[in-house]
Amino acid sequence: MDALIIEATENSPLISFDTDSKVFEIVGESRPENVREFYEPILAWMDEYGTEMSANLNEENNANPITFNFKLEYFNSSSSKFILDIVKKIYDFHTKGIKIKVNWYFDEGDEDMQEAGEELSKMVKFPFDYIEIAG
Repeated sequence: MDALIIEATENSPLISFDTDSKVFEIVGESRPENVREFYEPILAWMDEYGTEMSANLNEENNANPITFNFKLEYFNSSSSKFILDIVKKIYDFHTKGIKIKVNWYFDEGDEDMQEAGEELSKMVKFPFDYIEIAG
């Protein structure tokens, strides 16, 4: 399956879901004008990818985990619902036997962003690794 790459804008994050390296990243600020229009194609792509991965699940293609890197500087309340939907899909991957690792990055001292990651992790009952970025 082809990678999903959506370049960042002033209001929307970079989406880089590289199927070859299995590194999936969301980077930047998320406050798109039409949040549904931005995130629904991403969720649809994740559904398709999860179906494909679970259909072809074997030791070789599951040897290395899919790594999700959330490197969000800011997201508004409209985006939070869709970020939760993405995290739920990550959990669905996990329940299908697909190896997953989630890294939640936050700037040094940004307790709000750290807590946002902790809340999302708690909601889906899936552990995240928290990585503080030195300022």
